[in-house]
Amino acid sequence: MTSNSDIAMTIIGVGPGDPQMLTLRAQQAIRSADLVVGFRTVLNVVEQWAGDAELCPMSYRDQEQVLDYAQEQVRSGKTCVVCAWGDLNVSARELIERVQRRAGRVELIPGVSSIQFAAARTGIYMEESIFVTLHKRADTSGDLDELRHHLNEGLRNIILLPRPFDLMPPLIAGNLVEAGVPGDRPVIVYQRLTFDDEQAWRGTLEQCAAISEEFSDLSIMVFPRPSQEPD
Repeated sequence: MTSNSDIAMTIIGVGPGDPQMLTLRAQQAIRSADLVVGFRTVLNVVEQWAGDAELCPMSYRDQEQVLDYAQEQVRSGKTCVVCAWGDLNVSARELIERVQRRAGRVELIPGVSSIQFAAARTGIYMEESIFVTLHKRADTSGDLDELRHHLNEGLRNIILLPRPFDLMPPLIAGNLVEAGVPGDRPVIVYQRLTFDDEQAWRGTLEQCAAISEEFSDLSIMVFPRPSQEPD
C-alpha cells in the first residue's frame, strides 16, 4: 500500500480572480492533472484548462472529506492539483497544511497576489509598505495591536487582508477608532480586484466604520502613509 510519503500533490495559487492572471506554470499543471480540487468559485476560473480532468468542488464544511478522496485517487495512480485563491503564502496556510498531512511531497506553484494589485492601484511601493493579514483562525489581537502601532507611527503604507466574514473593514475600522487611531485617517477598500465588478471605496476610518452594507470576502484594505495619500 502506498504510504503518505510516496504521495505527491500540487497546490497552485490562482490569483485574485482574473483568469488571465493564472501563470503559465499553473495552467500546465491543471492541463496535466486527472483531478482538480478547489472551492467552486476557484474551479469556475480554472475549468477552462482542466480538459477531461475530474473537477472536485469543496466547501469549508467538507474539505477534509474531499481531500481524503483526492488522496485516495492519488494512491490509485492519478495526479491531483489543488487550487486556491491568490497568494499561497498569504491566505492558504490552513489548506496547505491539510494537503501536507495527506502527501509527502507537495509542490507549491504561487500565483499573482492581490497585494501586488492593491499596491499598483494605489500607486505605492512594497519597500515603503508593510503587510498585515487577519485571514487566519488564530487570535488576531496581536495583529490588530501591530496595525494600530504602525498607523500611529505613520512611517509606512499598510496593506491589510481582512478575515471573512467576521472581521471585515467596518468592524476593523471601528475597532481602530475605539483604540485611539484618529477617525479622519484615510483608508481605501478594494473589492474583487481584477474581476469585471471590481470596486474601490475611499474615505476615512470613521466613515468606513459606519458602513452597513456587506463587503466582498475578496476585500483588501490599504492605509497610505500620510505623505502618500492619493489626491
